[in-house]
Amino acid sequence: MSGAADVGNPVLELKSVDVFFGRVQALAGIALSLHAGERLALVGANGSGKSTLLRVLHGLLPPTTGQLRRSESAPRQAMLFQRPYLLRTSAINNVALAPWLRGTPWRRAKKEAAEALGRVGLSELAQRSARALSGGQQQRLALARAWSVAPELLFLDEPTASLDPHAKREVEALMAAFAGDGMTLVFASHNLGQVKRLATRVLYLEQGRVGADLPVHKFFDRALLPTLSPEADLFLKGELS
Repeated sequence: MSGAADVGNPVLELKSVDVFFGRVQALAGIALSLHAGERLALVGANGSGKSTLLRVLHGLLPPTTGQLRRSESAPRQAMLFQRPYLLRTSAINNVALAPWLRGTPWRRAKKEAAEALGRVGLSELAQRSARALSGGQQQRLALARAWSVAPELLFLDEPTASLDPHAKREVEALMAAFAGDGMTLVFASHNLGQVKRLATRVLYLEQGRVGADLPVHKFFDRALLPTLSPEADLFLKGELS
């Protein structure tokens, strides 16, 4: 993967975004520009605001204050949740539903779903109940469903959490392949090894605020740690979960 990002106008931009849930502030003053081709990792301790930020970026959660701006040629986008919701039907029907809801005739949607299942190595399980698949297979199925609508921008919330090492490698390989095809990725992760392998840029969140926004190699440069917070130092040492 080249990892080269488009240096032109951002595809998404947040300006002074705050999010409140009642009296609890989940995000505070978030400013962020995302360019095509980036692989942005959101990291931070539990409760730092990663999932909330993903939902704001995807448009599922409106900012309480501030703005979310999209480019005029807004990219097609999809989101993969930590625990994907799967219907009580076959794997192929779960995937076909996505293009069908976008107006694709069902027969063609089934064909596109079959292609997507092949992309993630699940062709042989097309007729199996989606809910009978293993955790890793379900996550690959969710990736197939996202890929079936040809997104240019994909959001992923802890895509390999609770998966065994083999399943994690399979999901990471798919993420890398999607990025290699030019897809822009924004993913939340506690796995710093995964961040090193997949990200081009890291956004570190601390209590809903941006503590650092750096290219991945600079974020993991120990010489830069004095410029970050003590909490960021502990996080990088694996002492802050």
